[in-house]
Amino acid sequence: MSDTVKNRGWQVTLAGTGINLALGVLYAWSIFKGAIKSSIEKGGPGAFNWDKASINDPYAICCLAFAFSMIIAGKAQDKIGPARTALIGGVLVGTGFAILSQSNSYLAWVIGFGILAGSGFGFGYSAATPPALKWFPSSKTGLIAGIVVAGFGLAPVYIAPLATWLLGSVGIQTSMLILAAAFAIVVCGLSFFLVNPPAGYVPADAPKSDAAAKAAPAKPTVNATAGEMLKSGKFYILWITYFIGAGAGLMVIGSVAGIAKKSMGSMAFLAVAIMALGNAGGRVVAGILSDKIGRMATLCIMFVFQAALMFAAIPLVGAGHPNAVLIVLLATFIGFNYGANLSLFPSFSKDYWGLKNYGLNYGLLFTAWGVGGFVMGRVSEMLNTSTGSFTTSFTLAGSLLIGGAVMSLALRPAKAAKPAEVAIAEPSARGVFMESFMRGCADFLGFTPSPRGF
Repeated sequence: MSDTVKNRGWQVTLAGTGINLALGVLYAWSIFKGAIKSSIEKGGPGAFNWDKASINDPYAICCLAFAFSMIIAGKAQDKIGPARTALIGGVLVGTGFAILSQSNSYLAWVIGFGILAGSGFGFGYSAATPPALKWFPSSKTGLIAGIVVAGFGLAPVYIAPLATWLLGSVGIQTSMLILAAAFAIVVCGLSFFLVNPPAGYVPADAPKSDAAAKAAPAKPTVNATAGEMLKSGKFYILWITYFIGAGAGLMVIGSVAGIAKKSMGSMAFLAVAIMALGNAGGRVVAGILSDKIGRMATLCIMFVFQAALMFAAIPLVGAGHPNAVLIVLLATFIGFNYGANLSLFPSFSKDYWGLKNYGLNYGLLFTAWGVGGFVMGRVSEMLNTSTGSFTTSFTLAGSLLIGGAVMSLALRPAKAAKPAEVAIAEPSARGVFMESFMRGCADFLGFTPSPRGF
């Protein structure tokens, strides 16, 4: 069938990337946060009257709502299709930002940005990647996933300067109304281009002669249900490492404008925009690299690199007048490593559990992203407020990343398996975790042959 059906893979990929470019406003939170903080400090009629320790709450709750809505959205994507799911996302984001335009109360921002926009991000994001992956062969999984999710990471390149200009020109509330209309139109419009391939469509892998294709045995298909996935020890390893990688990155992303303001003043938005380039680049580069050397090796490298950056950030950010160039470079590389997570974990999910139930399966795994963002965002803000510096936050994040790098060694490459083999009958998730971890470490150190080289 694949020979007679027009391949719409790149159309779907570009539509998904465009939707993520709109939804990536999440990463411009530090711009909104700076405007809210300035309003609190200035006071007066119409000012934001919030406790400074809670200023990051809408962002933290947004991450949580984003992640857990992915479970519902993933199921919806599998049942009603990606177009309708993304359409719901566009409506939710538009409604959430419209609420922000009408009030500066803490509750309004928690509901509008935290719950409604966060859920909208989840619905739109969950619908963008699965249909694109279905149009391409497995050899391009990392590349296509990286391109689609790169839109989300790249968004602050234009949103940061746009939001800064709008906030300075028309104020917070009018800015939110303009963004509400723009995001709703873009996401809802592009949603109609998200289509799944017809039933029975099989993308071609590396070209083969007709004789070789007929002689080659059919590759077993892995299509695990959510229940089967939750019996796998790898799910829990992935969840914990995702929690660490996402939480550490979101902690910095949510505060980068404030960090850069010491040395860049009103031009701090540039650090947000340039960091977005690293974020988007990390998604594409990690996707391509993982197709070449394996997901496990790529993830381990990224975690070690990110940990080193966190520790390097302590003396730099703690300086009275930090060097602007070094701050931007630091933010860019942290963004690069964080972005790698958003490419690697969708690919892990497809490799291990297949595409049939991908929406729900990845939605469950993605909860780690939201919990990580919520916990690290909230904890870091409390630590920063109580200590007056970022030292403790960066130390905590760096230590967790080292632990994540060690855990990632347990993520052995997925073996081809028959559907019946996916319903793993291990005695317990804990037992599988330990067995997978020990085998992964042995493979990494070269003690036993691995089914797939680095």
